[in-house]
Amino acid sequence: MTFDEFWGQVVNFSDYGELLNLVRFSLIAAAVLGIAGGLIGVFVMQRDMAFAVHGISELSFAGAAAALLFGANVVAGSIVGSLVAAILIGMLGAKARDRNSIIGVLMPFGMGLGILFLALYPGRSGNKFGLLTGQIISVDGEQLGLLIVISVVVLAALFVVWRPLTFDSLDPEVAAARGVPSRALSLGFMVLLGLMVAVAVQIIGALLVMALLVTPAAAAMRVSSSPRLVPVLSMIFGFVSATGGVLLAIGGSLPISPYITTISFLIYLVCRVIGARRGSSRKPSVSRASTTELTPVSRAGKS
Repeated sequence: MTFDEFWGQVVNFSDYGELLNLVRFSLIAAAVLGIAGGLIGVFVMQRDMAFAVHGISELSFAGAAAALLFGANVVAGSIVGSLVAAILIGMLGAKARDRNSIIGVLMPFGMGLGILFLALYPGRSGNKFGLLTGQIISVDGEQLGLLIVISVVVLAALFVVWRPLTFDSLDPEVAAARGVPSRALSLGFMVLLGLMVAVAVQIIGALLVMALLVTPAAAAMRVSSSPRLVPVLSMIFGFVSATGGVLLAIGGSLPISPYITTISFLIYLVCRVIGARRGSSRKPSVSRASTTELTPVSRAGKS
């Protein structure tokens, strides 16, 4: 394959207007998912649960593959798989060490089940591949409505428990001592995360779901530590990654996930560079301030 042929498959904007009309549901779904995923991703990073997102996505993939094999609703199967994984991780993984071991067990089990169900599925190979890498035209009106409802429920629940969940995420020991129901919050958050992973799998696929639920928040935390600005930046980054990926994927013949992950990764790189420059620019001022503070002490010692 020549470079021109490769580039033609990656980006091709012929008949772009007609194609854009065909994927309007996917574009709306990507926008909603980017905003909701960016917001919940902040708590994922604060609670150090990026690994859990991948573990839940594997069982979500298994549930969707089982639904595809038996002729059931794929979205419903994905939700069931995600909720089973989320509840197991939330109930059995109170400590980070236990949680990581449980996720490490669930991931290969879920992937193995999903591959088994897809191997037995006699239908189109595109349906199989779409569960792993996403499909740009896979969202219809019914799926879009379900995605919007789930996203609104997740966002509303996050706003209701925002303060105690933030407290428990940043300092769980002190939060528990102050009477915050950490166990219930952890389990409730895992259920919300499972719902978001399930709907994200329908857009970006099970393998790369972290690009919308982890990377935007990680990028936002690189450029700010403000408890108000970080969620806003994370939602903006998620929105840009998701919608930008759809708009670029329209002009190519590839799955949607490479476009979304590339945009998300580039945003993270830019934020990391900005954060590194800010950190380096603060060091000289800190050292000068320290020298100024120490000078009177040293003079007093000499006298």
